[in-house]
Amino acid sequence: MNRPGANHHARRGRSAEGRAEVRRDLVNAAVTLFTERGYDETTVDDIAAAAGVGRRTFFRYFRGKEDAVSPDHEASLARVAAVFAEAHPDEPLLSVVLRAGETVFDLYFDDAEVARRRFALTHQVLALRDREAASVDHYRRLFTQQLRARLADVPDGELRAAVIAAAVVAAHNLALRTWLTEGATTAGIESCRARFRRVAGLLPFETADELSDVARRLEVAVERLERSASA
Repeated sequence: MNRPGANHHARRGRSAEGRAEVRRDLVNAAVTLFTERGYDETTVDDIAAAAGVGRRTFFRYFRGKEDAVSPDHEASLARVAAVFAEAHPDEPLLSVVLRAGETVFDLYFDDAEVARRRFALTHQVLALRDREAASVDHYRRLFTQQLRARLADVPDGELRAAVIAAAVVAAHNLALRTWLTEGATTAGIESCRARFRRVAGLLPFETADELSDVARRLEVAVERLERSASA
């Protein structure tokens, strides 16, 4: 005999939206149980049961319980790579780097409450803290790889790539930690993005002047539009 709801959960797993829903349920269950019972006291079976799915379903989404409470870094890394791959050839590299960095924020902004609770757990559980540190290194290596290819013909291109990648990831983490520490509010999202963008002035880009010129021209255009609207 099928357990109640089994067919419903099976149907959910047949569509992208349904799979995303199941994944969210598992993440929410894991975060709640880790917070209430403790990380070591919670099993995969506990998480699956709380989410209303079976053990096999859990392992279709995660390799282990530590994965269930971690953001989907693999998907985010793919999105970062896509920003570099799909960028227009004429877009300043600094602009591409900032866009790629900001796309990672969506992992946290899309569900701020879970992000806040996950942040608290990461500080309490060594295994989760180590896992998050490893994920940060994956981002640094990806940015370094992408930048190295684009700065190959620039003097000290390899060094620039390493410095820029490390600075961008560090600035991203600082902005994100500040947002999380301050309560992970919707109102704080734009401040988080702005704090991250300040890294632009610290990066060794030869194209930084070009981007600044674009920004100045945009500001002038906005001012003209505002004056026209007032008139």
